Amino acid sequence: MQVYLVGGAVRDERLGLPVKERDWCVVGATPAEMIDLGYRQVGKDFPVFLHPETGEEYALARTERKTAAGYHGFDFDTSPDVTLEEDLSRRDLTINALALDDEGKLVDPFDGQRDLDKRLLRHVSDAFAEDPVRILRAAKFAARFAHLGYRIAPETRDLMRQMVAGGEADALVPDRVWKVTEAALAGPNPQLYFEALRSCGALRVVFPEVDALFGVPQPVRWQPEVDTGMHTMMVIEQAARLSDDIAVRFAALVHDLGKGATRLADLPSHPGHERRGRRLINAINDRMPLPRACRDLGLLVAEYHTHCHRALELRDDTVVKLFEKTDAFRRPERFEQFLTACEADARGRTGFEHRGYGQAAHLREAYAAAAAVDAGAIAGEQEKKKIPGAIRRARVAAVSQVRERP
Repeated sequence: MQVYLVGGAVRDERLGLPVKERDWCVVGATPAEMIDLGYRQVGKDFPVFLHPETGEEYALARTERKTAAGYHGFDFDTSPDVTLEEDLSRRDLTINALALDDEGKLVDPFDGQRDLDKRLLRHVSDAFAEDPVRILRAAKFAARFAHLGYRIAPETRDLMRQMVAGGEADALVPDRVWKVTEAALAGPNPQLYFEALRSCGALRVVFPEVDALFGVPQPVRWQPEVDTGMHTMMVIEQAARLSDDIAVRFAALVHDLGKGATRLADLPSHPGHERRGRRLINAINDRMPLPRACRDLGLLVAEYHTHCHRALELRDDTVVKLFEKTDAFRRPERFEQFLTACEADARGRTGFEHRGYGQAAHLREAYAAAAAVDAGAIAGEQEKKKIPGAIRRARVAAVSQVRERP
């Protein structure tokens, strides 16, 4: 039995990046032998074991054979005769098909080190086309390593396009799409994930609501970049600079979805896009497992981001109504997320990337004044049916006092 460190841990170590988790490949063993050594089997589709002391994953070397469309249609062979090279050959990218033996010697049958040096994301073999999840993973790695100069190899991008054209991407399961997308949103350049998917045609399949934004014009007075899809990518980029919060970044992605459904006669204006956007976000939520925090913030930002941008023009009672509609008094941390996403929207325009966003500071100050109103004391002085109105009037008055300051 031989054990090798494989995949991402080897890749990241050679890139000088922190290794977050380690995966191991076991050659020449059977499930019974692993169990006898104290490993605990956890894999259902194929034998994966947890080390009795470290808890790290050890998988038996395996080969795969495509039997049906999608990523579920595979037969696996995990016999002791499967070699390390055969196991590595089934991996997606050459930079992920690296291994280290127990003496620290590199095993690199597919020139992964060469591609690390060349900053290339290249598929190991044509077997890449057998699993549509690899389209998502290639896009995710393109975004994750873009700051290091990595790009998808032309031949790999061509293969991704062929997969989409052949309908392979249609077999992607929404749960898996979200899992990879969530990881991409957490990376340093999440907008590049969506751009990579669009470049091969996969964005139209997995996020048609986002793909529909490209080519949709906006008034140049407000959006110098004009194209709504380009604007959305710029907003995601700004959101990533402002916050590590996935919910904020997701809200940036979906804030303008309604503009993709604007009537042609209304273009380049987009009346009512806020409510249309809510319907489209709910449609995404219906087909994939969005975290509640992402869904709820996305809905709020889609409907009320224009209110935030007009904060200095709103009446005092409208400002308080905005706080109520966004549930700011009960969820102040989410209101802060809302403001951050709106700031990303404002900065996600050509020439506005480094400008301040005074509306956020204005609303924070107004909110602090409204939140300082002693609702309990007011409630103790009023008839029950008059309490909400009395609290609201007090909050409006507090906001008015703050906003009247020079």
